[in-house]
Amino acid sequence: MRKAGAMTVQRKTIYDLLTATDDHPTASDIIERLKAAGHNFAYATVYNTLKYLTEEGLIHELKLEGDASRYDARTDDHQHIVCTSCGKVDEVFVETPPEWLQTISRQTGYDITEEQYLFKGVCKSCSSANKSAR
Repeated sequence: MRKAGAMTVQRKTIYDLLTATDDHPTASDIIERLKAAGHNFAYATVYNTLKYLTEEGLIHELKLEGDASRYDARTDDHQHIVCTSCGKVDEVFVETPPEWLQTISRQTGYDITEEQYLFKGVCKSCSSANKSAR
């Protein structure tokens, strides 16, 4: 990781915004939130900052559903689940069964160094709304 001196005001502002949220915003969401907070960062600054923070390991870039990447300041091991109805993204903290990894490693010959799963389903809010609409 680079020295703290490389953390410019813009980088710190965007990093702080990401650590204060748990909804995995897109770059576009981040730009809107910055504007709402009175910041006027150029689009290129936001995108370059997200790239920098990702490369430094301070945030994760998530390529989930759709075209836009989402960003997550939680860097501990976890997975994600996406609501197929509203698009909400939540975090999953269930440990991967070791036998899965062993089986995959045996079948593929790979030495697995990282795992990334994407679960899909209908969130509690959407599920409740669907039941009450019937």
